[in-house]
Amino acid sequence: MNKFKWSSVGLSVLLILALLVWMASGEIKQTETKAPELSVKQNTELSRVEVTTLNALNYQPELLVQGQVLPWRSVMVSARVSSTVKSLAVELGDTVSQGQTLLTLTDDGRSAERSRWQARVRKLNADLNAAQSLRSRNLASESELLGLESELAEAKAELEMANQAIADLAPQAPFDGVVNQKSIDAGDLVQPGSALMRVVQVDRLKATAQIPQQAVHQVAEGQLVSVRLLDGDELSGRIRFVASAADTGTRSFAIEVEVENPQQRRIAGGSANLVIALPEVSAHHLSPAFLALDNNGKPGVKHVSDDNKVVFSRVRLLSVKTDGAWVDGLPDNLRLITRGAGFVSVGEEVTAVAANSGED
Repeated sequence: MNKFKWSSVGLSVLLILALLVWMASGEIKQTETKAPELSVKQNTELSRVEVTTLNALNYQPELLVQGQVLPWRSVMVSARVSSTVKSLAVELGDTVSQGQTLLTLTDDGRSAERSRWQARVRKLNADLNAAQSLRSRNLASESELLGLESELAEAKAELEMANQAIADLAPQAPFDGVVNQKSIDAGDLVQPGSALMRVVQVDRLKATAQIPQQAVHQVAEGQLVSVRLLDGDELSGRIRFVASAADTGTRSFAIEVEVENPQQRRIAGGSANLVIALPEVSAHHLSPAFLALDNNGKPGVKHVSDDNKVVFSRVRLLSVKTDGAWVDGLPDNLRLITRGAGFVSVGEEVTAVAANSGED
């Protein structure tokens, strides 16, 4: 009986202890559930970021393309008759004027041929005058008169060709320029189409290049172009032609730039960089360190809106140099986040502190 009572007392004690432990654990859980509420209240303080106010400026972007410089005009003067080079009137490098004789070819009986047709024309003119006089007195038929007129027209055509053959014996410069190539010497036999001399005009030049299809809409006739030569010098020009259709192989558009070269510098045929001045745009100048990429890999910057929320705006890079980057696509008045951008999210409300404001 004593054992039974002791066992009952012990069991009661154990139950009481278990109840106390359960009640204690409940208070602990309640404390744990209340603790995060306190921390949430503590974390309601807004994140602080440093901002700098930037205003948009007028900026003239540039398009850089690789091109080449060519003579304004370049013509190979060719022979138009079969003959032999009699003498040369100019040599390589000589400056020539339009219409100046470059060389002389042998006559080879062409003057005599011209004289023959000149005499034939004079005779037919006299015969036609006499026939017209007879016809007025009905002493000559209409067919005889028409026959003489036909022969005279044929003779005049032959005389004109003889005169042209004589003129072709003295090829002339087609424009003011410089003799840049000589393909013959005195005594050489030439045929129609044989190359004689090349004349180039270099007091004015043309620069050519290919514009990528994604940038051709920014290029137009009349735009200023800086032609940067390999020796570091620059010449100025203007676009005079933009192709209306792209090259089927490269999908790029040809342009031609008119460049003045009054000093006649020897640069034609060389390569150059063409810097095309594009229309002015409203843009911001900022450090490339403030640029970031969005989820699609597009560049942009984080800034603070008027209601103090973080905004990410994509930008278009106009120019990136060591002293900064020019970008467009941003509000004219921009509060750029210069410190703390990596610790805030887009859409988050923040406390914006002006740079160098002295606030902690």
